[in-house]
Amino acid sequence: MNTARRRPLSLNNLRAFEAVARLASFSAAADELFLTQSAVSRQIKSLEDELGAALFSRGTRHVEPTPDAQLLLRSVEPWLARLDAGVRQIREQRTRRRVNVHTFASFASLWLLPRIEAFQRQHPDIDIRVSAHDAMSDLDDPEVDLILRYCSPAQAPAGAVRLFGETLTPAVSRQLMERIRAGEAPAMARPADLARHTLAEEDDHRASAEYLSWRHWLAQHGEPTLQPRRWLYLNFTYQQVQAALAGHGVALARVALVSDALERGELVEPFGAAGRITSPYCYWLITSPAHRARADVAQFCDWVEAQAALTRTATGEDEAAATPPRPAR
Repeated sequence: MNTARRRPLSLNNLRAFEAVARLASFSAAADELFLTQSAVSRQIKSLEDELGAALFSRGTRHVEPTPDAQLLLRSVEPWLARLDAGVRQIREQRTRRRVNVHTFASFASLWLLPRIEAFQRQHPDIDIRVSAHDAMSDLDDPEVDLILRYCSPAQAPAGAVRLFGETLTPAVSRQLMERIRAGEAPAMARPADLARHTLAEEDDHRASAEYLSWRHWLAQHGEPTLQPRRWLYLNFTYQQVQAALAGHGVALARVALVSDALERGELVEPFGAAGRITSPYCYWLITSPAHRARADVAQFCDWVEAQAALTRTATGEDEAAATPPRPAR
């Protein structure tokens, strides 16, 4: 066997290949890499020799990747991206400390971002980077230090720290409740009254949606067939909350995420504590021992856990957990 084909591929050759494939041009790749066009051509030729396969069909005005090149590119692109991300993180850690937090959009908007200034005041030398998306992040990614997620206990990975549970409640704006009390809007004294109001529903097809839906809440309160005046379907929890705050309808709000708005009176629970229901899903902090060994990550994790304890107190979760169940009669 040709021993040249068993050696590790040259990183410089792979970078030249990725640039040519992405830009479809040897000259453009040379400009990007600060090389001459002949140097890039030599690197591609060297890589083709190492692989024993042609990578580009060269035309007069463009280059076309071969099927072998397309196969190689699918491996090279994400690998180079992760390598560059790791290098960036190492370089940045030598100047300023940064904690990379991955979470989902509604949690970032409603819970994390309203509180994060307090952490920055306490730790002005630590930068926070929040990436919000619905896909579960991978702790092997060098740009992920910790993850704040919503899932069932069975789905939480080993070592995950439970922050708080899930309680849901109907919520309306203070202005709408004042109009109801003044007789300027339909009453909302019992669940059946929701037939005269707009219900903001989260348009979600994940398993957790069973517990977040108005249908579930209505069934729990003896109105399984109730039809509201109209439905307002929205993709995200924070959109439901925004709709309620604007007076556009009744949100089935996640109490832990709106506890501050409830305390300030911006949102009101029309049915009080009797309108609250729980779900088996919880909010979690997920990180690895290697990441938590870093002082900046550990400080941010400790701060998140302290904020979560305040949320449990504000929602009555700690009090409920401390209260023993009444004995059966």
